[in-house]
Amino acid sequence: MALKVELKPHERIIIGACVITNTDQRAKLLIDGERIPILREKDILTPETADTPAKLIYLAVQLMYLSPDPMAHHPTYFNLIKDVLKTEPSAWPLIEAINNHILNGDLYHALKEAKKLIVHEGELLDDARRQRIKQSLGKQTGRKSA
Repeated sequence: MALKVELKPHERIIIGACVITNTDQRAKLLIDGERIPILREKDILTPETADTPAKLIYLAVQLMYLSPDPMAHHPTYFNLIKDVLKTEPSAWPLIEAINNHILNGDLYHALKEAKKLIVHEGELLDDARRQRIKQSLGKQTGRKSA
């Protein structure tokens, strides 16, 4: 079954081992092939943009997805998930889903689950920031009323 992709001007896409950059006009592609890794620019992370533990996990899964030898990236991935689970045990259901997709060779869906892990991590960080602000405001209010 063919995949239809519309690219914005200057948008990049990875197809197999190739990076394709669109020209200055919209373009429509029809991609036909079996199990060819395809990633749109918006779904690509680089080592520079992978600045949180969940993003590093996404990057490891992305490397597996794009690699002709996905298992070469397993040690990095498994070390990263161990570290994340120590600090974010609530991430276990998402990591379990990622693991299941990896074990089944479905790396595209593992990437989609890894994206959910990034969202989860963002929610945890937002909650922690709100807690710090509340505590800070509570300390300031306590000082003023004393």
